[in-house]
Amino acid sequence: MTATAPAPSTARARATAFLPRLALVLAALLATLFTAAAPATAHAALTASDPKDGAVVATAPAQVTLSFSEQVALGDDSIRVLDPQGRRVDTGELRDMCSGNTVRYGTALHTGLPDGTYTVAWQAVSADSHPISGAFTFSIGAPSATDVTLPTAQAGGGPVGIAYGIARYAAYAGFTVLVGGAAFILLCWRRGAAERPLQKLVVRAWVTLTTATLVMLVLRTPYTGSGKFADAFDLDGLRAVLETKTGASLVSRLLLLGAAALFVAVLFGVYARRVQGAGPEEEAHASEGHEEEAHEEAHEEARATNDLTFGLAIGGAVVAGGIAATWALSEHASTGIQPGIAMPADILHLLAVATWLGGLAALLVALHKVPGMERAAVRRFSTVAFVSVLVLAVTGVYQSWRQLGSWSALTGTDYGQLLLVKVGLVAVLLAVAYLSRKWTARLADSPEATEAAPTEVAGPDDVSRETGSDDVDGSDVSRETEPVTVPANPERAAQLARQRAARESAREKQVRDADPNRAGLRRSVLAEAGIAVILLAVTTVLTSTEPGRTVEQEAGRGSAGATAVPDRAVKITLPFDTGGQNGKGSVRLELDPGRVGANTLHLWADSGDGTPFDLPEIKVAFTLPAKDIGPLPLVPEQAAPGHWTASGVQLPLAGEWRIDVTVRTSDIDQTTVQKTVKIG
Repeated sequence: MTATAPAPSTARARATAFLPRLALVLAALLATLFTAAAPATAHAALTASDPKDGAVVATAPAQVTLSFSEQVALGDDSIRVLDPQGRRVDTGELRDMCSGNTVRYGTALHTGLPDGTYTVAWQAVSADSHPISGAFTFSIGAPSATDVTLPTAQAGGGPVGIAYGIARYAAYAGFTVLVGGAAFILLCWRRGAAERPLQKLVVRAWVTLTTATLVMLVLRTPYTGSGKFADAFDLDGLRAVLETKTGASLVSRLLLLGAAALFVAVLFGVYARRVQGAGPEEEAHASEGHEEEAHEEAHEEARATNDLTFGLAIGGAVVAGGIAATWALSEHASTGIQPGIAMPADILHLLAVATWLGGLAALLVALHKVPGMERAAVRRFSTVAFVSVLVLAVTGVYQSWRQLGSWSALTGTDYGQLLLVKVGLVAVLLAVAYLSRKWTARLADSPEATEAAPTEVAGPDDVSRETGSDDVDGSDVSRETEPVTVPANPERAAQLARQRAARESAREKQVRDADPNRAGLRRSVLAEAGIAVILLAVTTVLTSTEPGRTVEQEAGRGSAGATAVPDRAVKITLPFDTGGQNGKGSVRLELDPGRVGANTLHLWADSGDGTPFDLPEIKVAFTLPAKDIGPLPLVPEQAAPGHWTASGVQLPLAGEWRIDVTVRTSDIDQTTVQKTVKIG
């Protein structure tokens, strides 16, 4: 293949036009400092609890509640409350107390708990599929010694967590190389479909992604649960995983990988044979005076090949998009704000990453293993990579806004600081990519290097041995061969085979190094791949770090945190005396979260001696005198002896609300007590 060098003026024009594009790429890649090459996770976090960690309460609470920064999945055993001796004192029944932006769950406690220090241990699964856990203590009356040790291991950690993490990122790597390698062949170098090194690269990527997906599916139960490898064989646990969003996504990915296997078979089968070009028979046919017929046949063959290329490109894009969607639909893009925009953006982000970095891996393999690679393929990949980077920039900026939420989170959180480290690596990668672009331009300006023809392959009864010295240094290898008979001595035959392999390796190296521009491009692409590996390692740490938006929510900073973290529940105690026999007692009222909108009401009635008072009737009314609203009557439902509850209690406006509690202790003894509270 020959290439005509452009005129100097044309080269200068190209360089001038490239500089603005380079500046645009620089700005775009700097914008991706907010995002990861793989999607960043958005783990839920515990934002509040009642009682608080370390709190000392005068009387035993009726329940323990936990508030989270986003939706979580919990089971009946997800919240456990242990007394000082390590015995469970909760009922084991999970209470869903979510309302609006408030994500809150709780569990009821047994009555009559003695004084002492109690331990609350909880475990949940974030809506983005990542397990979270924690523990804290509170005391009734006064702190005491406890036999319970707070767990230090986090959910999703330990050996199971390490294995699951390796499988997860192996899946990302397999997807990247599978999609990027196929895209490189179809968009940049069709003849690569017939090259064995590229075939091995793509097939191994498919095997890696399939194996990693199976491992993730099997390890999902211990990863989100006990952390023991033995639970991977729990069929009930596997059945439960298949009913979750993450399990359905993994199964869908396996089904799509079946379609991807068919795509790979066609790409490296029928398509590879089509793009190999005209064979010796067609050339001989043309030389016999059938130039016109040969031209027509070549035209038809080219049109059929283009049609097949188009079909493979459309089918491959659909399958690749479907596989990318299995991440978007089950992880962070499906949670939080604007999921309808975030999920398509996440799919585009993954596809752009795969096209760029996977194509880079394919280019590196081609430059090292295929001496006859056309220079036009390198230039085409340069254009494809440029478009991919632009897509990465747009989707990355959007993802960063969802994960950080404010500029303060960029410098004030671990997540943001890791992103600043990442931007340095991206800048270095951009600089090396610019060098690769320069080597690509030199390829276009230099004459085609002379490539040596491959050595004939010997048959089973004889081998080809090159004349001259057996000392192969790769600099001067003779092309002349003479047939020799394979010696009967197996050791001698093995020695000849090793010598022939060494000569072949030296010849391939000589061909690869014949063009210094190609060798320079190969080195710069290798450097790009090395930086990409380091970048992926930083991204691995980044994806396990709590996002800046969540951190600021926990600290109560920023507008996002102010709306997501619920207010403190309103708690009041109202003594009463109906005047009759056994008519004295008190009512403990809790209004949660104690703000405008929907609230949950709990009432506990205690007799004079502190035991639960099972009243015949209790009613509540809410009045806002300043706005002439109310009274708004409410009759709570009895949940247990001496305990009443009501959900969805709507308070439409902020202000000083009067709460009237009507208590009846007998058929004729009744009284109403009231208290004014501020609702924000």
